[in-house]
Amino acid sequence: MTSFVRSADGTRIAFDRLGQGPAVILVGGMFCVRGTTAALAERLAGEFTVVNYDRRGRGDSGDTAPYAVAREIDDLAALIETAGGAAAVYGISSGAGLALEAAAAGLPITRLVLHEPPYGSDDEDDRQGARRLAEGVRQAVADGRRRDAIKLFLTASGMPPEMVEGVSGDPGMLAVAPTMPYDFEIMGDGAVPADRVRKIGVPTLVIAGGASPRFFRDTADRLAGLLPDGRLTVLEGQGHDAPADAVAPAVAAFLR
Repeated sequence: MTSFVRSADGTRIAFDRLGQGPAVILVGGMFCVRGTTAALAERLAGEFTVVNYDRRGRGDSGDTAPYAVAREIDDLAALIETAGGAAAVYGISSGAGLALEAAAAGLPITRLVLHEPPYGSDDEDDRQGARRLAEGVRQAVADGRRRDAIKLFLTASGMPPEMVEGVSGDPGMLAVAPTMPYDFEIMGDGAVPADRVRKIGVPTLVIAGGASPRFFRDTADRLAGLLPDGRLTVLEGQGHDAPADAVAPAVAAFLR
């Protein structure tokens, strides 16, 4: 049964609670709803109380304008409170960026797992490219051109054109496309927010896939080095879409 919690601004956030044990909250990335992380939630529920939620503007959760990253951090704070006042947090992709920001903001997070947050280099050309992509997606969403926003993002991510054409019409992706600018807001100019990373004092596991594009591994290496209590795990043979069966053992071992 779907449960709800109210965030600080009154927005209703939908979540599922599974299992028993220490609490862990799962934070999805771009295009994710709680169904996307359901398999991981089920795998972890044998040892943990798992809170699997729809980020604001997605699935059964509400939304309140104007958007701010601080409001999504408030959503996590409300979920942590309903989970008992402290919890571990796992984030995938831009959801890992959100989890990182929440930890840096001082939320009562006991352990943190960052699964391939999509930060790039500090190179100014890369930063400008990230800003141009973000603005293009924001404009397409503002104009109501959801499919164009999806195409723009997937093309920039390196997906072959024939795949982009098919995937961009997926009803689930189209439904959550208006929240794409939220993820770009979280990720900023695409560079690792080194000063905030250094503020995170809780034990943190950074996960990268051995078959993912090289920049994910480079980012994971850098994050693990910047974190006061960071460690790195590489899932050999796995990409950015690693299945729950590959991810859950690494996460569970770290959270025990």
